[in-house]
Amino acid sequence: MSDLLWQKPGVTVDAGIQAFLAGDDVLLDREFFLHDIAASRAHAEGLQRIGILSAAEAADVARELQALVDDFRGGRFVLDERFEDGHSAIESRLVERLGDTGRKIHTGRSRNDQVLVATRLWLKEKLARTRALCVESAGIALGRARAERDVALPGYTHLQRAVVSSLGMWWAAWAEAFIDDAARAADTLAWIDANPLGSAAGYGVNLALDRDHTTAALGCGRMQVAATYAQLSRGKFEMAAIEALSSAMLDLRRLAWDLSLFTSAEFGFARLPAQYTTGSSIMPNKRNPDVIELMRATYASVAAARCEIEQLLSLPSGYHRDLQLSKGALFHGFGKGLQALALLPDLLRNLDWDTGRMRAALEPSMYATDLALDLAREGLPFREAYRQAADPARWAGGDPAASLAARVSPGAAAALRLDLLAARLEALRGD
Repeated sequence: MSDLLWQKPGVTVDAGIQAFLAGDDVLLDREFFLHDIAASRAHAEGLQRIGILSAAEAADVARELQALVDDFRGGRFVLDERFEDGHSAIESRLVERLGDTGRKIHTGRSRNDQVLVATRLWLKEKLARTRALCVESAGIALGRARAERDVALPGYTHLQRAVVSSLGMWWAAWAEAFIDDAARAADTLAWIDANPLGSAAGYGVNLALDRDHTTAALGCGRMQVAATYAQLSRGKFEMAAIEALSSAMLDLRRLAWDLSLFTSAEFGFARLPAQYTTGSSIMPNKRNPDVIELMRATYASVAAARCEIEQLLSLPSGYHRDLQLSKGALFHGFGKGLQALALLPDLLRNLDWDTGRMRAALEPSMYATDLALDLAREGLPFREAYRQAADPARWAGGDPAASLAARVSPGAAAALRLDLLAARLEALRGD
C-alpha cells in the first residue's frame, strides 16, 4: 500500500490493523470511482474560483482527471490494494503526475464529504435506472392490458377460486404497481439530489468555498446547506434509496409468485419463455422456473442491505468509522435488485397464456358474487341477496364475458381506466 494520507512521522502502521481498517474498501470504491473523480473535478474548479489553484493548475488537474477516467475505463489503471481507498488513489495519481499541484487538491475537503458526494451521485444513477426499468415494465403491462383486456382469468382470494377476473385486470394491476414504483424512485432521486461537497468533515472550513458552483457543476438540484447535517444524513439517504428499490422488489416478488403458480402443471395458465427456465440435474423431464424463483428471492437481499445500514446508525452526531461498512451493503443491495429488475421487461413481453386452461378453471361458484349484486341492484337488501346467491342451485349458466362486461365500477374489468394509467406513465417518461 502507498503511503497513507494521514500517517504521522514516527508512527509505524501495523499491517493487521490496517487490513482491518481498510477492509475491502478500495475494491468497493471501484463502484463509484468515476463519481469520485467527477467530484474532484468540480472541487478543483471551485478551488480555482477562490484562488487556491491558478487557471493553468486547474486545467492541468482537469486534464489528468480525464486521463484517469480514460485509464480506469480502459483497464490501464486498477484500483487495488496499493491504495487505502479510491479517494487516496485519486490524490496519489495527481501528485504523481503534477507534483505540488496535485498536493493542493485536498484543500478544503475531507474524505467525509468526498464519500458523501460520490455516494449521492452513484445513487442518482441507480435510482434513474430503477425508474427507467419500472417505466419500461409498466409500459409493457399497460400495452398487454389493452390487448388482452377481455380474456377471462380466474380471480383468487386466499388462493381459492373467488370471482371471474381478466387478463386486463391482471396486467393493469402490474402496470399501476410499477408506475407507483417509478414515481417513488423519481421522488427519492429528487430528495437525494443535494450536494454535500464543501461540508468537509462536517464543520466547514475557513475558506470561502464556492459551493453554489460545485452544486451546479455536479448537476445537483440543490446544496446540502448545513455542514454538520451532511454527516448526519449519511445512512439515512442510502436507506431511502434502498426503500425505493425495495418497493419495486416487493412488486416483483408478488408478480413472480403469481407466475410460479400460474406456470405450474396444476394451474397451467401461463408458459415462461424457454430462456427463463433451467433443467434438472437428475430429472430429464423437468424445466424449472429458476429465474422467477430467484426474482422472488431477491427482495431478501435488498431488505438485508437496508437492515445492515440501519444497524450502523446508532451513533451520535459527527462522522464515525462505522459508516464505512455501509458501502458493501449498498452495492450488494442495488447490484442484486437491479439485476433482477432488468430481466423483468422481456419476461413480461414474452409471457404466453393458455386461455383454454384459464377458461376451464372458471367454475359455477365464481358467479355467485355477480348474482348477489344483480339482486341488490334490483332492490333486494344486500344481506338477503347474499343469502339467496349462496344457493348452488342458482349458479348454473354463468357466462365469463357477461360477468366481465357487467363489472363497471372504475378499475374493474369493464372500466379499466387505462387512460389514467397511461397519463401517469407518460408524465414519468417526460421527467
